[in-house]
Formats: sequence, structure tokens, C-alpha cells
Amino acid sequence: MNELQPVALEHEGATADLVVEGGRVYCSNRREFLERDVAVVGDRIAALLEDADSVTGPETTVVSATDRVVLPGLIDAHTHGDIQLIFDRAVPDLLATGTTAVVTESSGLGLLFGSRGVETFLERTADCPITTYLTLPPQAFVDTFEPATGTTAELEALSRLLDRERVVGVGEIDWVHVVGRDAPLERLYERARDGGVPIVGHGAGCRGDSLRAFATVVDNDHEAISAEGVRERAENGIHVVGRCGSIRDDLDALIDAYPDLDPGSVSLSTDGVWPGDLLEGFGMAEIVRRLIDAGIRPADAIDAASRNTAAHFGLADRGVVAPGAVADLLVVEDLETMTVETVLSEGDRVVADGDPVVEARTDPYPDYVYGTVSVDLERERFTAPLEAASDRTVRAMAVEQGLVTTETTADAGIDTGGDGSGQRLGPDPDGDVLTATLLDRDPATEDRGFTGFLTGYGLESGAVATTGTWETTGLVTVAADTDDAVVAAGRVASMGGGFAVARDGEVVTDLAMPIAATAAELSPETFATKFGALEDALRESGVGIERPLLTLQTLMFPGVPALKLTASGYADVLGRSVVGLNPENSSE
Repeated sequence: MNELQPVALEHEGATADLVVEGGRVYCSNRREFLERDVAVVGDRIAALLEDADSVTGPETTVVSATDRVVLPGLIDAHTHGDIQLIFDRAVPDLLATGTTAVVTESSGLGLLFGSRGVETFLERTADCPITTYLTLPPQAFVDTFEPATGTTAELEALSRLLDRERVVGVGEIDWVHVVGRDAPLERLYERARDGGVPIVGHGAGCRGDSLRAFATVVDNDHEAISAEGVRERAENGIHVVGRCGSIRDDLDALIDAYPDLDPGSVSLSTDGVWPGDLLEGFGMAEIVRRLIDAGIRPADAIDAASRNTAAHFGLADRGVVAPGAVADLLVVEDLETMTVETVLSEGDRVVADGDPVVEARTDPYPDYVYGTVSVDLERERFTAPLEAASDRTVRAMAVEQGLVTTETTADAGIDTGGDGSGQRLGPDPDGDVLTATLLDRDPATEDRGFTGFLTGYGLESGAVATTGTWETTGLVTVAADTDDAVVAAGRVASMGGGFAVARDGEVVTDLAMPIAATAAELSPETFATKFGALEDALRESGVGIERPLLTLQTLMFPGVPALKLTASGYADVLGRSVVGLNPENSSE
């Protein structure tokens, strides 16, 4: 017999290590709620019993679920654990939201360091009370706007990681990189298909024949923002991942489309919860609550946050309440509030009375992940040559809603070099024209950079800089004043990454993110305070858009089909070309 059978058979003297008693248990395979006690041995569920008194001994931990509901631990189907705030520091608060497992991109460590960074992330999360599954970063093998940086040796090293137990797929890829074109990353996808693991899609703006083609490459997508977009993905065989988190809330689209979907082909994700939202208790339990409140059958909402994700990514013995399954369990007050009272992770109680009973891991990461900002901060790099547009009319990005920047033209200002040494194109804040500079900060690559222009941001004075650049190892500044751009960028470089706002030649406020220059090692409370101070400083400088730091971080992000920055020029995302400052030239 295995170690679970004596308890399942209620043999005399056999006792469970832990019992959750008196609750209404969601029995996953029946999709019903039954009055049962859950007996746990080690990290596994041994039995669902009508009465567990017979296997409850003096050493058994008893968790009361009287008048409560017992659910499987919730699984976030898509998040980003190594950007903004490093995952280690967020774990206790994430557990308190009912999250016991995540499928995360390696968007920071993996993006910069490839297979070595993924290895470090795997090692760092090996004993984490939230089971952490990783998808491999494909960006090094993308060559749409810049040459691919990934080597054959790195492809082999990354591909070997597909054999690792907690590597469950290839991370999200923007559709413009794969639809209708050949790309180096296809070799990575072949390895993934051979291994039978999913490929994650990022299909923002993808529809019609492009979506049909995208569906031949990817297995899931979290980017549908309309009910029709959800239906179209399901029609094309793409596993639908509903999203509600700090970046976007697309639940209404999913709710509208639900009657037309196979409920078993839907998962739920946050796409990342930033510390301020996390501290307010937002997480997977709240997403489930919202679906139930909207009239989605509770079984469908719960499965979308547990068993469906486990099945899609091949997470063995996760996401269900059943004998033999891993004992990841929640006790919630009721389905109406989804208030989390108790959380078990692999049989250990990690949340009690709504509060985490585990500590955040705070020891430093390996030395190699620090000090990764290598840039030349010569002043003229934050301006543009006058000959690029001698009449000062330049191609520019216009801030729209959220992550979107569209193409426009603007009249650039004249920068005299600070000391009158020469004329170059610079910001004109009185005309709502700012410089937007992207520098390649990766110490392993050529130091390249491009200064473009931005309208609609609203900055009237000073500058802001960050290395938290999505899918790009860059340092970006937006400036109303060139000297302040140098000051803000210099502070970010000196911290090894992060954010800084400068005004009148001095740094007003900053936030260090030294892990791969994309993640902070702070408490959620400290991060949220500093992040808020950055936003306040931008407001004081005239910025009125809703989420100015998100706009800053995504000026180079091609996942939103628009005009974006590269280190060589603007990326005309839909045109799949790099264009320069002269609006009369369609490509360069």
C-alpha cells in the first residue's frame, strides 16, 4: 500500500497529518459541493470522508471549515514574476489571495540572461510555498525590428530546459513576429512541439486571417479584449485565458462570451498584480468572485482558476480536490465574497485566519544579476540630429489609452547643447512635444540608442527614466528638459536599474530595481509607497494621463500594434519595419 491508503481505508491506528473538517467541499470531478472532510497525508489528499474522526489523532492538525467552502488552490495561468517586484517578496500576500500556483514568464532574468536567468529563477523558487511554473523567454530569437541576439548555443541551452519539471512551455510571443514570416524562434517552437508543451501567445490586435495563422503557432492567448475576440480565439482552437490584473481588466469580455464557450477550455490569469493592488487584497480569489457575481456557474469559475489551467499546462495532480492530488486547498467564507480564511500549500497551512503565516524570502540573488546597466549617457544622445528633420517636423508617438501610442507628427524644439555649442532637435514642452530616448543597456551588446518624440504625455518640466522596459533590455527616458533626462538616466544607471524622476537638475524621487534592472527587492509596502511617489512627482510636473509609468514602460513594447521605440528607430509594428524621424520616409 502507498502511504495514503491506510487513511483512505480508515484502518485502525491510521491518522491523517491534517484534516479540513465540516466544510462544503468542491469535488472537482463531480463539479458539485458535498459535505465532506478532507484528510491529508504529507503533501497529498488521502480521502474525502463523510466524517474524518476515525483518522484524526492527537497529532493531527485540524482546520475547521464549518459553514465554509473548501476549494482547490487557485492557479494564475499567466503572470510575470521577475519584473516590478521580485516574486520572493510578494509570496505571502499572493498566498492570502488564494493563489497556490502560478505559470509565470521569465520576463526579467530570462530576457537578459537567457537560460542562465531561467535556471536562477527555477532555483530561487524551488522551495517556494507557491508552486512556480515557468515558460521560456523567446525574445532573443526575434528579429522583426532588430537582429536576433540568441545564438545556436543559447537555443540549445534554452531548449534543454524544456525537460525540467517546472518548465511548462514557451513564453508569450507577439503575433507580428510569427504570422506570415519566418523567424529564428521557429526552431525553439519545434522543440516545444516535440516536447508537447504549450506556446503562449500575445495576440493583441490579431484578428481574421492573421488570427487563423496565429492559431497554427500558439496554444493559448490572454489578449482578447472584446467578447467577439474571445469567441474568435475559441473558434480557432486557442485556449482562452481571461485576464484581470494591474495591466488590464478584460473580464467583461470573457463574461459576455462565456455562453458560447466550452467552459473546460477557459483559464484565468492576472497578467501580473502590482504591489499596490496586491496589498488591497486583489488576486485570483477576487477574479473568481467577480465571475460568480456576474452569473457564471460557480463550478465553471472555479475550474477556470484551477483544473483547466492545470490540464492545459500539464501540471500533474494540481487544481482538483480529489484523493491523490496535491493538497493545495482554500477555505473561503462563502462563494459570494470569496474571502480567503485558510490556505494549504502542499499540505502545509500557509494562511490562517486570512493572514499569511510564512515569511518572504529576502536573501540576495547571485551577484551576476546585479549591475546590469551599461550605457553611455552623453548629453547629445538624448537629443536628435537637426538634419533628421531640418524643418523640425518629425514623426512622433502620440499617447492614446493605456499602452497604445499611435503615429503623428510634431514640431520639435531646438536644443543648443546646454552651452550653446550646437543645435539639435530637442523637447518643446510648451507645445506638448517631449523627447523619448531608448538606449540599449545590455552589457553584452553594442551600445545603441535612438531619440524620438512623444506627444500627449503632458510633462511640463523635468524628465523620467526607467529600465523597466518590456521585452527590451533598455533604458528609456521621456523628457521636457534634456539636462534632466541625463540626471534621471544617471540615477537609474547608478542604482543598477529602476525609476527616477528629475527636475531642475536634481532627482526628485526614485525606485531601485537592481535585479536584472527590472525587479525591486523591497517589501510590497515599500514598493507601493515609492511607486506612488514617482506618480505623484509626474503629476506635479504636469502629467495627467491615468497611468504614466505604465505608458513609460511600454513605449518600446511591440505587443501592442502601434508606433513604438527601438534602439535603431521607431518600430512601425503593423508595417513590421523600422522608420526614422522624417515623416516623409516610410521605412529606413
